[in-house]
Order: sequence, then C-alpha cells, then structure tokens
Amino acid sequence: MQDEQTAHYPSLRGARVLVTGGATGLGADFVRAFVAQGAHVGFLDIDATAGTALAAELGAQTVFRPCDLRDLEGLPDAIAELAGQLGPFTVLLNNAARDDRHDLADLTPAYWRDCLATNLSHHVFAAQAVAPGMTAAGGGSIINMGSISWMRGRPGMLGYTTSKAAISGMTRSMAAELGPQGIRVNSVVPGAVLTERQAKLWLTPEKNAEFLALQALKFRLEPHHITPMALFLASQASVGCTGQNFIVDAGLTLN
Repeated sequence: MQDEQTAHYPSLRGARVLVTGGATGLGADFVRAFVAQGAHVGFLDIDATAGTALAAELGAQTVFRPCDLRDLEGLPDAIAELAGQLGPFTVLLNNAARDDRHDLADLTPAYWRDCLATNLSHHVFAAQAVAPGMTAAGGGSIINMGSISWMRGRPGMLGYTTSKAAISGMTRSMAAELGPQGIRVNSVVPGAVLTERQAKLWLTPEKNAEFLALQALKFRLEPHHITPMALFLASQASVGCTGQNFIVDAGLTLN
C-alpha cells in the first residue's frame, strides 16, 4: 500500500471491519489499509500460517480466525466469534476467491460446486451474518469483490467468471433489500492485478506486454491501486452509493 495514494477517512477510525480471504495477496493489503485508517479488523482465511503471521505483524487492532469459507454452516460461527472480540461489524469486505484455470471439457459437478462455493456463496452468507449487527448500529457497508474477467469473456476459467458475473446481480439485489436498514452494498471490480500469486502462476513477459497494450493506462495494477476504492466505499464519503459496480482496471475494458 502506498500512503500517498490513500485518503484518510475519519469515519473509519474505530470502525469494525471484517475481511474474508485476508491473509495474503489483495486481502492482506485490505487488512493493512484498514488498520492504517485506525479501524479494528477481523479477518478470515483458510491459510492459518499466513493469517497468524499477519495478525502478529499488525498487533492489537486485528483478530484472525482460520476458516474454510466454503463451510457455509460454520461461517456464521466464525464471524460471531470475531464479532464477540471486536464488536458487531459495520464494514464487510467479501474478498476471498481463487481464479483457477480449467477447460469446459474437464469440469465435473463436484469441481463446479467447489468453484461457486469458493468464489460466490460465502459472499451471501457472510452478508447474512453481519446484517443484523449493521442494522442495530444504524447502517453499514458491504463490499463485494468482482472481476472484469466476466465482462471480457475470458476462456479457461468458467467457474470463476460465472461466479464474478453473479456477484454483480447479487450486489444489486442485496442493496435493494438492505438499503432500508441503512446498509450500502457495492462491488469493486478490479482489472488484471499483479499479486504474488498471479506473478508466480501466470506472469510471462508476453502476458505482461499484452495487458499493457490493451490498457489505456500503461502500468500494471497492483493491490495498492485497488485498496483506495474499497476504503472509499467503506467510509461515509460514499454514503450515497449503493448497488453499483466500481471498476478499477486501468482502462482494460475499453478494448
């Protein structure tokens, strides 16, 4: 995260924020960014080692709980445990996902169900779990992480793109349902973000050049380019925004 790119929001100081998939990559950048704003952050992740290390690094403002977000029956208990330590959450950032590659011909019903569980279903049930506390607090902000991959019709990742397309509709319906309780629901839709995972698995000089050629802005997006949008949507600076997709893609979807 780069401080010179990040506004400071008084409304986030003391806020109670829940981040899913917060142990590594973009999620870890979100956790650090909210802590820097003075928020109290609880985060969930299947990677217990990385999550424990990040919580130790950031100190008393963070609480980590290992959790497999695909376990929808266990998810409410995990969230309740964190809320018991921090207080009811007023911000939820549904971040966890995996953009694994697969061909249509290789899909099995079990793998398909796992794709949806990993990338979509937990968004709904995490929101369900935090909504009563947000309502009691007079409102809150739910931020769902989308992806431009479905807008571009990317092949080889059908489970991921289907899930991310569904997040757009889910966000709008949820915004309409929760709006009367003062709860705003939006999605952040990143472009091609260069995380450690992306660099390790798929980055090549040719792929890097391809993204730069397609983007209107000629630099590779990194997590610190996405974080400021999430902070804005979590804060009272965005009090009039709900049911919207906020694209941060360096102009990739212009092509």
